Amino acid sequence: MLAVVVPLLGVTLMWAGSDAAPRAQLGADPAAPQIVRLDPRFDQLVPRDAIIEKLADGFAWVEGPVWNRAGGYLLFSDVPNNKIYKWKQDEKVSVFLDRSGYTGSAPFTGREPGSNGLAFDAEGQLVFCQHGDRRVSRLEKDGRRTVVADRYDGKRINSPNDVILKSNGDVYFTDPPFGLPKAFDDPAREVDFCGVYRVSKDGTVTLLSKEAKAPNGIAFSADEKTLFVSDSGTTRWLAFDVKRDGALGPARVLFDGSKLKEGRPGVADGLKVDAHGNLFGAAPGGIFVIAPDGTLLGRFDFGVATGNCAWGEDGRTLFIASNTALYRVRLSTKGAGF
Repeated sequence: MLAVVVPLLGVTLMWAGSDAAPRAQLGADPAAPQIVRLDPRFDQLVPRDAIIEKLADGFAWVEGPVWNRAGGYLLFSDVPNNKIYKWKQDEKVSVFLDRSGYTGSAPFTGREPGSNGLAFDAEGQLVFCQHGDRRVSRLEKDGRRTVVADRYDGKRINSPNDVILKSNGDVYFTDPPFGLPKAFDDPAREVDFCGVYRVSKDGTVTLLSKEAKAPNGIAFSADEKTLFVSDSGTTRWLAFDVKRDGALGPARVLFDGSKLKEGRPGVADGLKVDAHGNLFGAAPGGIFVIAPDGTLLGRFDFGVATGNCAWGEDGRTLFIASNTALYRVRLSTKGAGF
């Protein structure tokens, strides 16, 4: 077979064949991320000389990265430590928002009190999912926190996980129970399902779907005609047609990754979509790249549970939140919306 040399994090990896994982040479870091190419179309998205660069490490569990275009910086959540951090090129990582997910006075008894998914609205205000406080909130320009959604049909929602804004200002979010101390079995649960919701501009909270066992990551296609949702409960990626009124059609399975989960830590988690409809989804062991036709094109393998990713810089950089660290990789494709 043809041996392909892939430079990665300063380590030379030898790769035999188009469907084999790269292996580090003797003396290389065995934990270094690996790029796995499974389909020729992957080369159109990820250059052969792509390098995965570690930007920061030492957190508890990183999630929800989002790029601020006006400020040229990235925000991301450290869920167990209840903080949102800020990363900017040539600057030290700093705390952007403390008590980002739980603001109560009593000790939080679960593992994940903090914020999770993050997004910016059209005015540049941060919209964020709060596990501990069980709500989606908005950080106003004066520093106040405004509740976007905390109830459905008069009942408290579970623990909002990820959030995306439609171009008309509507807020879409997922609501599994992972932020509750006892998750699915938590006695404080008030709704007995895990939903995908929409919050319209007048504040109305609408249940769009409860087909996923544990809906997690969420993203629109570039034309906003399709909504993608990852299901952590089944390791599947779902696609919904978006109707004119913002409602969703029935879920269809874009990709079933359940057979790839064995021996790979993590679940189907946060996701983003590029301008061509390819899905970049946090998955067991790293990031899966899935074509619009449901083909797994390739992977970024980190060997650990991986939470989410985000487009940044000029839209051709993918930032990846994996376990305790933040990474970036330069791509040939561009993120939807850039």
